[in-house]
Amino acid sequence: MKKKGTDRMQKLPNDINRRSMLKGMGGIGLAAAGAGLFGLPRGASAAESLNYMCWEGYNAPSILDPFQKDKDVSIAVDLITDSAGGFAKLAAGASRDFDLVSSDSPWIQRMGPAGFCRFLDDAEFADQYAEFYPQFQAPFEPLQFDGKATGLPTRWGWVGPTVNTKFDKLETWSSYAPVFDSAYKDKICLLDWGDWPIMPLALYAGVNPYEELDDAALGEVRKVLRAAFKNTRAIVGDLAIAQKGLLDGSFRALIGGGTYCTSSLRLKGHDYIQSIVPEPKDGLKQGIIWMEATGLIDNGKNSQVAADFLKYIVSPEVAKHLAITEATCNLVPNAKAEALFSEEEKKALQMDYMWTAWDNSQFHTVAPNIDDMLAIWQEELAAR
Repeated sequence: MKKKGTDRMQKLPNDINRRSMLKGMGGIGLAAAGAGLFGLPRGASAAESLNYMCWEGYNAPSILDPFQKDKDVSIAVDLITDSAGGFAKLAAGASRDFDLVSSDSPWIQRMGPAGFCRFLDDAEFADQYAEFYPQFQAPFEPLQFDGKATGLPTRWGWVGPTVNTKFDKLETWSSYAPVFDSAYKDKICLLDWGDWPIMPLALYAGVNPYEELDDAALGEVRKVLRAAFKNTRAIVGDLAIAQKGLLDGSFRALIGGGTYCTSSLRLKGHDYIQSIVPEPKDGLKQGIIWMEATGLIDNGKNSQVAADFLKYIVSPEVAKHLAITEATCNLVPNAKAEALFSEEEKKALQMDYMWTAWDNSQFHTVAPNIDDMLAIWQEELAAR
């Protein structure tokens, strides 16, 4: 799903602030204390090494250890907390040092036009595509560039109102209207996660943030953010604080998080917490599908073991490990993995609702005017 404005891609350090709440990750840089030697006997050296840039969760020993043992390979991990920042590092020359990367899908796709993507041969990955839900099978448009695949999808979910049904009804949130309703004054929490709270509110205002926006459209974004700020109780960047307020009823709903901040609560027994997507408004879908993907980097070495790891990480058993982590719980594209989840895990992930959410959502890409919208957010926040 190519978008205009690829020359802007290094200017977006806040693109994925929904993860800024994860603690203890450190900065960007090859992590010698990361997952580099899981599974190797003390004193042993692997036949090959891979350098892997990824989000927290992909580096879990339960994921890396079996592969390293089986392939006699060591994997050095560079944890990222910001997908745009990780991409900027690769684009600045670090792509020569890495073999593969797991990040948000827009940045995997943009490795194509950036010139350091190791494109996938769909025939080589035919077995992997065959295991995916039909929605993710080749050719998968969001990861295409010039008719070639830039990576494979690995985790996904949706952004919509996160509601505590002990205090509110889901039907009330068939739109974002309560965010602006005086009856909900001081009962709403906006998550201060970069573009994630901005996009749904823009959609409610009738503005598609994934298209090029003129001054009039940006003016509507400003108006809707200003109105939301006036009615909002808190603007929170810390997920734990937002979740606590949601659980105790201080917040009736969280805006800008969706399943990324819901599933782990539900898995702990708080099944009265739900994330839904509002109904389309004036023909414009109001939900947002986010997705992570894993791609290979053209670093001159182009290791076959790196390609083997890509196949491995989307396999049913590994996808199951990737779905349920300490930090967060998310859906995966491998349809065969569904049989491996317990009924409690399926319920936590809202699997009975996932295709409804998919059908009523936009697919997240890097918006052409994201810089402008982030600036408006900060200006209105400062004036609040």
